[in-house]
Amino acid sequence: MHRRRSPSPEYKMDNDDLYEPYIPVAQRRQEKLAKLSSLGITAETSKSRKIEEEQEEREDAQREEENRREKARKERTLLFEAQEVHLRKAAEDSKKTADQKAQEADAEILEAIKSRRKLASDMELAQGIRYTDPLKTSWRPPWYIRDRPTDQDQRLRDKYHIVVEGESIPPPIERFEDMKIPGAILEYLRSKRIVNPTPIQLQGIPVAFSGRDIIGIAFTGSGKTLTFCLPLIMMALEEEMKLPLVRGEGPVGVILCPSRELANQTYDNVVTWCTALAKDGKYPQLNALLCIGGISMNEQSHVLNKGLHIVVATPGRLIDMLEKKRFTFNNCKYLCMDEADRMIDLGFEDDVRNIMSFFKNQRQTLLFSATMPKKIQDFARDSLIKPVLVNVGRAGAANLDVLQVVEYVKQEAKMVYLLECLQKTPPPVIIFSENKNEVDDIQEYLLLKGVEAVAIHGSKTQEERRYAITSFKSGAKDVMVASGVASKGLDFNDIQHVIIFSMPKEIEDYVHQIGRTGRSGKTGIATTFVNMNTPEQTLLDLKYLLMEAGQKVPPFLATIEDPRAVHGGSLTGCPVCGGLGHGISNCPKLEDVQRRQMASHRAADDGGGY
Repeated sequence: MHRRRSPSPEYKMDNDDLYEPYIPVAQRRQEKLAKLSSLGITAETSKSRKIEEEQEEREDAQREEENRREKARKERTLLFEAQEVHLRKAAEDSKKTADQKAQEADAEILEAIKSRRKLASDMELAQGIRYTDPLKTSWRPPWYIRDRPTDQDQRLRDKYHIVVEGESIPPPIERFEDMKIPGAILEYLRSKRIVNPTPIQLQGIPVAFSGRDIIGIAFTGSGKTLTFCLPLIMMALEEEMKLPLVRGEGPVGVILCPSRELANQTYDNVVTWCTALAKDGKYPQLNALLCIGGISMNEQSHVLNKGLHIVVATPGRLIDMLEKKRFTFNNCKYLCMDEADRMIDLGFEDDVRNIMSFFKNQRQTLLFSATMPKKIQDFARDSLIKPVLVNVGRAGAANLDVLQVVEYVKQEAKMVYLLECLQKTPPPVIIFSENKNEVDDIQEYLLLKGVEAVAIHGSKTQEERRYAITSFKSGAKDVMVASGVASKGLDFNDIQHVIIFSMPKEIEDYVHQIGRTGRSGKTGIATTFVNMNTPEQTLLDLKYLLMEAGQKVPPFLATIEDPRAVHGGSLTGCPVCGGLGHGISNCPKLEDVQRRQMASHRAADDGGGY
């Protein structure tokens, strides 16, 4: 049987797309291994990246935790440090006495209220001008006083209870003649029974004649006015004799006073002494100008039309005249502030600085008062040029020539008891009250009882005030009822009795009020009414003042305890007001100043809204 052969496959070689080249088995194996290997690496890389990210997250979390712990640790450390500081301070404070703590608190308050600017003009402050040497004068003490040993000078000061501080202090001089004062003035002083200088004059006049800046402190009625007026008169006399002043020139010096009445009184004294100087014809007439509110300056145009030597002024009117250029301070070289603590401390500080801006040259500055607390003394020392402090007795102490009687009188019984007190001495008598309405009530009551009385307080017109003072001084009226305005330096003849109807809060005011009697070596009586309305702190100040002066302390005052003494504190006086019964932390004067400042700020704020 014949078998057929199967057909052979057909290959189409022309179709390249379907062609698959032959790849050897070894090569294919290698490619497969490579592919598998690359897949493994990719997986490994992905796995590795994931592990790294997880590691970073763990590290970030760990860092955040460490930062949180570090912050907490630091906070705990600061807290512990603060606690340790507090505990350490508490431990130190526990070792301090109550007195030391009070002194530190007082020092902080005193530093806070320390004056920022000095008694210098704006030009001097702006240009940094600071004078180092006192004003030069031609006056020198007689040779026999210059050659006197310094220990003899000190014995003389000790004899009159004069305390001095400063550099190269001029010697004290016991006789007016040795001060080289013109005979015409000496003759006038003798006619007024002023033969020998008082302690403040004995040391203060030579210091002022020498051109030195001076801080003069002495009790009321001790002759401070002559001490600062006489050197100005002599300076003006020297200038006039060198080259007479013509219209538009002057003044040579200015005396500033806190009240119109005190300025008027000082002006009268200056005119009297200048007139006495020119009376015998040897010396020229010196021209003085009274510059106060309430009077017309046209009345003194005859003075302004001449060369002007001396100006006695209150701050407000003086600033007005300087701003209007009625006269200038271009050649003024003498500045005196009477009742200087009041001028600097109570409402006049800005006015005083304003006045200082009108000075063009160096000047001699004199500050006088009966009460000048430590704060004002420190301020003055910083402001003056090598000043000499002349202190007769403690600053703020009462006049030892005044018998102080303190009586407890109920408020409703004061008026009736007042009539009894008026029987103690013959007139003239001054009655003080802190309240203006009360002043008027007392005057009306006395007039109804047939007592010739006049009243003076800040709300009265200038004419009324002038009439009251003139009629009282002349003896036409027996009693003057006054607010504090009449207590600042006013000098009335032969006042034997002062009645303080309402005790002032500030002990300084009390010292000034009782100082209206016992003047110029005479004795006087001061009767003070107190009751439960009088603050205990004021009574404590009064108690210490009586003890210091060796006066009788009534039983109701003696029983008042000083809280500082109970706690073992220091009994030094207040540096702001000089009161012995309190410290600066509870000073009524400082509280009053702060209250006025706040009121002025509120008024300024209210005014700013319009």
